[in-house]
Amino acid sequence: MSIRALIIDDEPIARHSIARLLQLDSEIELLGECGDGATAMRAIRELSPDLIFLDIQMPEMSGIDVIASVGSNAMPATVFVTAHEKYAVRAFEANAVDYLVKPFSRERFEVTLRRAKQRVVAQRIGPDPAAVRVLEALAQMQREQNYLQRIPVPVDEHIFLLEAKDIDWIEANRNTVRVHAQRNVYELRQTMSTLEARLDPRQFLRVHRSAIVNVSRIKGIHPWFNGYHVLLLHTGQKLRMSRYQHEKFLRLSRIES
Repeated sequence: MSIRALIIDDEPIARHSIARLLQLDSEIELLGECGDGATAMRAIRELSPDLIFLDIQMPEMSGIDVIASVGSNAMPATVFVTAHEKYAVRAFEANAVDYLVKPFSRERFEVTLRRAKQRVVAQRIGPDPAAVRVLEALAQMQREQNYLQRIPVPVDEHIFLLEAKDIDWIEANRNTVRVHAQRNVYELRQTMSTLEARLDPRQFLRVHRSAIVNVSRIKGIHPWFNGYHVLLLHTGQKLRMSRYQHEKFLRLSRIES
């Protein structure tokens, strides 16, 4: 069985390591190496490899962007390469497609290559539905990477980049929002819904139509009346939680416990 392989990674050392190990396997035909996403996209379309080793994080055009450009249905069997293990664990815990975390050992590479060969055989027989789940996980990771890490806020005649993690809570104020952070208040000319969509939902929760709270700033949750609850923040601020946010209340209760 001959398997045509392509290496895609912006780091020359990583490409060399993978190429050296692939050349030890008589079943692998190495088609070439690509150092950026645009070149990789063209190579996949023109060379039609059976197997690719794809770096998730590359400048300008990431591995996820390559998949989006080529199309998931046209993608060959893929081993994802990353320097960040948290991405690998999140995306590949189902083990539908394998991954390598830099730096990797020869033993780890050999295990990965065996699995990749099995994936190639499976794709030659027919479409692999498990790969779709991994691509969906990658798409979710890309959305998470687009969440705001810092928010530009006006301070006098300057713009201050406020770390999202430093925000305590956000309140609606007609056509603007007020961002409360470390006892400072910054006013932004945008709607609550627009800002909510740009914030990581694992960190920020809209507890009322007029309030978004950083869950790490919650000190306690107290019952009120008629099904309402009051959130007590570490700053001493109290925020009413809508009684219609029952699912969010349960989530906060799990966090608190």
